[in-house]
This record gives sequence, C-alpha cells and structure tokens, in this order.
Amino acid sequence: MSEAAFRALYRRLREQAPTGTARRHGALGLLTPERVVAAAGEVRTGRTVSLAAPIEVAPGPDNPEPAVHRMIAPTRQESTAHGLHFARDRFAMNVHGDADSHVDALCHVMFDGELYGGVPASTVTPDHAGALTLDLVRDGVVGRGVLLDVPRLRGVPWLEPGDQVTAEDLEAAEAAQGVTAGPGDLLLVRVGHRRRRRSLGAWDPAQARAGLHPEAMRFPAERGVAVLGSDGNNDTAPSAVPGVDYPVHVLAVNAMGVHLLDYLDLEALAEVCSQSARWHFLCVVAPLRLPSATGSPVNPVAVL
Repeated sequence: MSEAAFRALYRRLREQAPTGTARRHGALGLLTPERVVAAAGEVRTGRTVSLAAPIEVAPGPDNPEPAVHRMIAPTRQESTAHGLHFARDRFAMNVHGDADSHVDALCHVMFDGELYGGVPASTVTPDHAGALTLDLVRDGVVGRGVLLDVPRLRGVPWLEPGDQVTAEDLEAAEAAQGVTAGPGDLLLVRVGHRRRRRSLGAWDPAQARAGLHPEAMRFPAERGVAVLGSDGNNDTAPSAVPGVDYPVHVLAVNAMGVHLLDYLDLEALAEVCSQSARWHFLCVVAPLRLPSATGSPVNPVAVL
C-alpha cells in the first residue's frame, strides 16, 4: 500500500470518527449503557475465560526488556518465625512490549504532531501524558465481545509472520462462524500468534508478525466497533506501508479513537467458542488505575 493511499485512508477514517463532545472518549462512545445491558444478556453458562497471557519475567527474542517481579519480604528469618509476617513483592514492566497483553490508551500514538481528535502531541511530555490517557477507561470496558478466527477460516493452525488479514477475511470469518460484529462491540481477531509461539518458540515479532492489513480497518469502521484486539500486535511486520511502521495503530488509535488490545491469548477462547458454536460473549476489560499512563497490562475476561 503506498503512503499516499494510506494517508487517503487515514483522512477518510478520521472524518468518520465521532465529533464534538462524543470525541472525548473516542469509539468508546459507541458502547452505550443500553449496549452494555444487552451484552450482559449474552451470558449463558457463566463460564469465564482469561484472554491474557501470563506476564513473563525472562528475556527472549520478543521480550528483551521483560517485566521485573521481585520478592521484598519475608526475610529468611521471618519465614520461619512465630507471629505475624507478610509476603510482599514489587513489579515493573515495559507496558508496550511484544510479549505481554496490554491496552493502548488514545495518547499512545502520535502522528504528524497530533493525537486522536487533533489534540497536540505536545500534551505528552517526558514527565506524563496530559490528554487522552488511560484515565478514559478508569471504569473499565464492558461490552459484547466477538471473536473472528482467521486461521480457522483458512484451515491452518496459525498465520505465518508477515501474513496479512484483509477486510474480506473478516467478512468471510463472520459468515463462516455465524456471527456479525456491530456497533459498540469489542472485536477480537485471532491470527494464531500464541499457538505458533508455543509450538515453535519465540521470535522477534518486530521483524515479522501476522496482523491486519491497513485496508482491513474499514471493517471495524463500518461496523462501529468500540475496541479492537488481537493475539498479535494488530499490525503486520514488515509494514504494508513504506515509511509508516504501525499503520493499523495509526488508523485505529489516532484516526478512529479505538483502544487497541495487543498480544492477547485467544487460544482457550477459540476452543471454547468452537465447542459451543458461539462466537460472541460478554467481555470485561479492567486496566489498572494509572491516570496519566499511555497503556496498561490487562487481563480481559470473556464470560460465556
């Protein structure tokens, strides 16, 4: 895709984004209280499935800066002593890495000097983010989740790194699975990243990964989805657009105001959905309360 064609698509999707006061929360404005109530009606069995991968603390090809988890108590003496003592630990991580499940805030993607809605990128400083931060989702995101399984559609266990999901793939997956994504939905697209990683080992996804082609973003735009997630980075690598490394991030976050969920683990959910022949469910996303952050580790939960 040429940069000129990408920029034309960017302008078109940006023009379709919410305006006025509705712009403040981006596409989350489509997730109305009525749609949340309807999503609660999706629950049939009460089964819950985590959509997050375990946070990793060992370095690897896709995780050169792993999370740090360190015990700070008890001491050796306290662990065997009488009386009351507490086990305590400390945790730190690079939120936007290529291994751990996380949500991108709307201030995460700067393009041509702007954030979503034309907010100046200068509101994000070395000290903190001043606008469109993670605080927008402080009350969590609860809505109807829809899983589209592209490897299942193609009859393969996973998509190879560099492969690209098109809008036609998403439409075909809808038809094959008997489900339709709609306004306010949390759309999850499986590319099989986690299954390939477990089967063949980790690799550097910055160099090669499966994801959405930029043109595929017309699908969530037309459907009016509130959140987009994947078991990969949502973007392919190498990029389909010369000069723009993360075109799907630019289109989703910066143009459309759609929060992204990156590097989920959708394997268990795909199995449950396949067994039940039901690809929609209540989905609950609860980021940490980090008011000025650009993202957060997250453990989304599907309730079937």
